[in-house]
Amino acid sequence: MDLPDFTLNYWPFFLTGIFFIIITGRYFLVGGLFYLIFYVWFPLKWAERKINKKKYKQGQLKKEIKWSLITSILFSVAGAITVILWQKGYTKVYTRPNLYGWWYLPVSLIIFMLLHETYYYWLHRLLHHPPVFRIVHKVHHDSNIASPFTAFSFHPLEGLLQAVFLPVMLLILPMYYYVIIIQLTIMTFSSVINHLDIEIYPGGSNNIWGKWIIGATHHSLHHKQFKYNYGLYFTFWDKIQKTESPVFKKLFEKMTMKQ
Repeated sequence: MDLPDFTLNYWPFFLTGIFFIIITGRYFLVGGLFYLIFYVWFPLKWAERKINKKKYKQGQLKKEIKWSLITSILFSVAGAITVILWQKGYTKVYTRPNLYGWWYLPVSLIIFMLLHETYYYWLHRLLHHPPVFRIVHKVHHDSNIASPFTAFSFHPLEGLLQAVFLPVMLLILPMYYYVIIIQLTIMTFSSVINHLDIEIYPGGSNNIWGKWIIGATHHSLHHKQFKYNYGLYFTFWDKIQKTESPVFKKLFEKMTMKQ
């Protein structure tokens, strides 16, 4: 793939700008669409699935968007650096899907998500240590009742710690570039759904959604209780470390019984 010479002074800034447009566009498209569907267009249809009945804090959405734009800049810089490293031949990103075999495409996605889950879980636990929490993670938890726009609402240091994972992993783990796009799409939708404060997954605590996949009920308890439910995509680390909220199962069953 022919790209402009990165020795040109302005190319990294241009590349960062392109990523910023893509990331913010995706953020507003997905977050805004979910907000419109569940809070503006069909609020009565989903009212019984709303986890917290209180309204958002005054000015909350504006603050979330402000912090999210800062996070998007950090993600954009990380994306630009990743592309530069890719062109220089330092990453394991590849462009021929059969290079490692077609079977490896879903396997690489699963490996990445499991490693991302592990990194996020333990980082999240660290961010809840009181001194770190007060300085860094409190920005995210100022949204006591989460919204679709809480998804990227982070202090810049937390945004940086989240942004570095992808480029570092791509130095180590071979991934087809369309699989990377799929992973980023999953990450965006998952984060928005987790912060929706409306449980949209199907009912029953014995199915995959209740047991292993994190949704709005699971993560809303984290925003309320603070010391439980640290996961990103999956619940397995919370189960292993016994940090899953003791009221989650009952609340999930309650939410998913409603139509």
